[in-house]
Amino acid sequence: MTAQAALAMAPETKDIVLAQIKQRAPEFQKLRHIPQDVVDQFKTLGVYRAFVPKRFGGDEKSPADFCRLIEDIATADASAGWVASFGVSATYLSTLPPETYAKIYGKNPDTVFAGAMFPPQAAKSVDGGYEVSGQWPWGSGVVGADLAGAGIKVEDQSTTLPLIAVMPKSKIEIVDTWNTVGLRGTGSHDIKADKVVVPREWTFIRGSKPTMDDRVFRYPSMALASQVLAVVALGAARAALDFLHESGSRKSVTGAPKPGARPYLQTEYAKAKGVYLGAQALFYDTLEEAYEELEHNDKVSHDTHIRLRLVASKAARDGAEAARMAFALGGSTVIEEGHPLVRHMLDAAGVAQHAFLSEGTWTAAGAAFFDEPTMPGYP
Repeated sequence: MTAQAALAMAPETKDIVLAQIKQRAPEFQKLRHIPQDVVDQFKTLGVYRAFVPKRFGGDEKSPADFCRLIEDIATADASAGWVASFGVSATYLSTLPPETYAKIYGKNPDTVFAGAMFPPQAAKSVDGGYEVSGQWPWGSGVVGADLAGAGIKVEDQSTTLPLIAVMPKSKIEIVDTWNTVGLRGTGSHDIKADKVVVPREWTFIRGSKPTMDDRVFRYPSMALASQVLAVVALGAARAALDFLHESGSRKSVTGAPKPGARPYLQTEYAKAKGVYLGAQALFYDTLEEAYEELEHNDKVSHDTHIRLRLVASKAARDGAEAARMAFALGGSTVIEEGHPLVRHMLDAAGVAQHAFLSEGTWTAAGAAFFDEPTMPGYP
């Protein structure tokens, strides 16, 4: 048994890993990415094998179980949670030919994939596949990846959804572009490729029907993609509320009542906690309901499908709001550079800005409920 496998079997592993991530959060802010040794710790927690079928050595976790793990990691550090959320890639890649999927996960169920899909860059057909060149932004987690994906468009193909070329990370260049105030540690740098030939069987259409019929692969892929990100905002909100509760229980240095004894803080803390708990409960209840539907049906109902997207938008927005409310109760010291409540608030706000979770997704959900046209790929 490897040392890593032995660590994964230890019951205290998760608490130890999360405590270390929380302690190292300021380091991630300076690095602007999650270092390799932390990515390796994610593997001990089963992040990357969570959705891999057991026949390939994976764990076959449910979406709700995976999201609970990501929320826990995001509570320790939101950037770490964001990078870990791309353990969902095992479902993205289920649209590859089964033989290709087996080559990836049959060899290593802990394979780490990171992608940068938009804008798709022109690729040309050549002997052996497609010649891929270009530069793509938003390559979250690419620093610790084994495989990198990039969106391409090919003259002889026509699809409203992007074609993704999967390449070994060694074939691409990481261009250092990530300088942000929120989710700073995600290392979402640009991905650059120069005349990389990618075999056709190593490409897939993002959002297309999977080539395998496992229950998790029948779960709506775009909904899952939005959920694993949205839950990071819940984690950041929980971290902010935990910090406020801990600091509010301490005696004031001025001799005034401790913050937690002050009626205004009690009231506003309870409101913020309610916002977080309400979004969290609806989120997991809906995910579990949908997964149960798939136990008995080939796909979820139209109403459930829309609600899966809706609860992701709500989790992101309410997580950001709860973190903001906690920040507002933090007192004068919160304006100090590097204060945890500032980081939690900005991280949660950053999640809610993502295209899968932004204000436009509320309009799309409303339109979908009325069977009116929606944006491409929604729900």
